[in-house]
Amino acid sequence: MKITLRAGEKVYINGAILSADRKVSLELLNDVTFLLESHVLQANETTTPLRQLYYAAQIMLINPLIRHEANIAFKRMLGNLLATFENQQMLKELKLIDEIVCNDRVFEALKAIRVLYPLEAQILSGDADSNHPPHSDQPNRPEAIA
Repeated sequence: MKITLRAGEKVYINGAILSADRKVSLELLNDVTFLLESHVLQANETTTPLRQLYYAAQIMLINPLIRHEANIAFKRMLGNLLATFENQQMLKELKLIDEIVCNDRVFEALKAIRVLYPLEAQILSGDADSNHPPHSDQPNRPEAIA
């Protein structure tokens, strides 16, 4: 896998943080866990339940030393969300995210959680019907994310 970083951009690889002082392309020659800086959520940005869930999943990827603890927190948060949300589309997608994480595909789970941010905003603002998903041509699935 080849990734390109801009000057000043960071990438998190297997718990290490790498920073580029100029534009650089990196070729990852073996299986690694990485997350680009643009997809890293800072603790002060965890302002909604889904952002908190994302943060816990993100920790599983970027800090392997506490992956188990982050997984426990993720499962607890996910259980609370499943018990709290009534929107059927949100519940369906959260169950899919749980399955994705159980299959150790955390990066895909992060993408799936990000896709749900607009639906969460609608629900939290009271604009979403609690039992019907918003109309969309694409399902909120990782395989539908470009």
